[in-house]
Amino acid sequence: MSSDHGNWVAYTYYPSMGAAVVFIILFAIVTILHTFHLFRTRTWFFIPLVIGGYFELVGYIGRAMSSQQSPNWTLGPYVMQSTLLLIAPALFAASIYMELGRVILMVKGEQLALVRVSWMTKIFVAGDVLSFLMQASGAGLMVTGSDGSASTGQNVIIGGLIVQIVFFGFFLISAVIFQRRLNGNSGAAAVASQFPWRKHMAALHSSSILVLIRSIVRVVEYVQGESGFLMQHEVFIYVFDGLLMFALMAIFLAIHPSEVNYLLGRGHVVTAMGGLKVKEGSMV
Repeated sequence: MSSDHGNWVAYTYYPSMGAAVVFIILFAIVTILHTFHLFRTRTWFFIPLVIGGYFELVGYIGRAMSSQQSPNWTLGPYVMQSTLLLIAPALFAASIYMELGRVILMVKGEQLALVRVSWMTKIFVAGDVLSFLMQASGAGLMVTGSDGSASTGQNVIIGGLIVQIVFFGFFLISAVIFQRRLNGNSGAAAVASQFPWRKHMAALHSSSILVLIRSIVRVVEYVQGESGFLMQHEVFIYVFDGLLMFALMAIFLAIHPSEVNYLLGRGHVVTAMGGLKVKEGSMV
């Protein structure tokens, strides 16, 4: 992606229209379902995740547009896909962080949390916002025109991704410690057994691992640069970014946090049939 716009090259390969269309369809399906559930169940803390879904969708539309332009790519579609696909997982992370605090409140396990619940969301979301802003500003610098700013932008993106990895790592440690303390405390476990908390923790753990894998691969990609193996082969953006982030959205359709919301008394409708429909709230 040479930054000299007179001799500007967006990709080191011709982007695949077929792959872009498949992921446009996949993200359209899960994002529309999540949007429906957001308003129907009033699980408002999932707004960032839903916005992230639209970022993924528009990002892959940008890749489809680029595939039609090869080899004379224009800046608009390239910026659409490079920026939106880069920052969408930071929005997913914000909703994931907020759900852990609510699961802890649901099982009345505040005293078992590594970080006070009132601080937990603030700390993690603050780190997430920092990561988001660094990645977005780095992406902006990469396409401003000069080789110097492109190099700076790349370093800022790497820094933003590392911030994301550090906070996600701390988040996973916090979640695992909470779960171990809960399982090891018979009184707390007896209270928690009234609630379907295990599946929601499983959704948090698995989705966090997906974002961690994706962010680590992205760090390697930007460290290698445009001459690196990852940036020169399109398959990696789909396998280690698109597929993992689609799986994350699918996990939260199947194990939707509207149930946690309902059990906290913050809603009366929950998802059913693996996120394909809704029903009046129940403990199931």
